[in-house]
Amino acid sequence: MVTLSDRQRDIVEAIRRSISSHGYPPTVREICAATGISSTSVVNYNLKRLEEAGLLRRNPDTSRGIRLLEALESDGGSALVSVPLLGRIAAGVPLPIPDTEGPLFSDETISLTRDLLADDEGIYALEVRGQSMIDALINDGDIVVMRHQTVAENGDLVAVWLQEERETTLKRFYHEGNLVRLQPANPSMQPIYADPANVEIQGKVVLVIRQPERRGALAREARRTDTPALARSR
Repeated sequence: MVTLSDRQRDIVEAIRRSISSHGYPPTVREICAATGISSTSVVNYNLKRLEEAGLLRRNPDTSRGIRLLEALESDGGSALVSVPLLGRIAAGVPLPIPDTEGPLFSDETISLTRDLLADDEGIYALEVRGQSMIDALINDGDIVVMRHQTVAENGDLVAVWLQEERETTLKRFYHEGNLVRLQPANPSMQPIYADPANVEIQGKVVLVIRQPERRGALAREARRTDTPALARSR
């Protein structure tokens, strides 16, 4: 059994609370604020000790890359579900997919509490790029949690692969006559009409995780380069 210091228990509890309340882990600075620890170095030191003890895993490439490896269900805590983050989905101009038969993206994961996601079969997550779904409260940089399925009902918010174009996009799905309408949730953007044979449903959105910090980073990057964060998404 691993023995934790009071400070380490506070850090683990702060991570649990963030995942339970928001659906994603905290940043190091958010852990500082939640625990009253003034130094990010102290938090990083204790996160390293917790990782060495096998209680969590960190991804150094993302500010929220903390994943608890124990359910930690005592004191009313919820069990955690690890969801693979498979890459990006366009909410704007459809994105070309890589021309490869191998895995498209890394093995990064996000952790969600069981109360947010009762059934994790066929579940994966994607990072949204673009502004076409803003009226559905899905913004550039947010995370959508998807359930893999190949059929959709009118009004479903789905990830679609346009086979001829070899592009993926996130839109609302509608049958309209002999065509499929892929409808953005942004009045400044036009729908996409496609032959049903050209449309492959890849999954349906079951949960949206807001990422205001990520949106700010994307906006700053766009200003620095003087180009949009996603190849001129409309």
